[in-house]
Amino acid sequence: MTSIRQIQVTFDCAEPERVARFWCEVLGYVVPPPPEGFATWHEFDRSLPVESQGASFACVDPTGVGPRLYFQRVPEGKVVKNRVHLDVRVGTGLVGEERLATLKAECTRLVALGAVCVRVLVADEENESCIVMQDVEGNEFCLD
Repeated sequence: MTSIRQIQVTFDCAEPERVARFWCEVLGYVVPPPPEGFATWHEFDRSLPVESQGASFACVDPTGVGPRLYFQRVPEGKVVKNRVHLDVRVGTGLVGEERLATLKAECTRLVALGAVCVRVLVADEENESCIVMQDVEGNEFCLD
């Protein structure tokens, strides 16, 4: 029996580096070092065939705990709601107004990075507060 220890989350997008750098800022992730023999990722990218340049980018959790995020260029644009989305957990352990204020503060930070606030869902008997957002290419995610 195989035991999976790590996962990678892959995003289809138009501009892999732009979306990757957005998520680095959101999550505190970093761009891993370029392949051996290259001083920068841009130098590595220029070594690829023209049609492959800019086709992908990745970022990683510097602590090694979170999954690697991989961004790949695709020709088609996003046309429907994501079937899977990320929940960015910023209000963990907080309740009520303190939780909502923390979510709103993080929403403000991410909007400044290019995200879009779609709607704020305020807690009721069944659900905690969360904020539905979109990244720089329109992919939905939630702050919760």
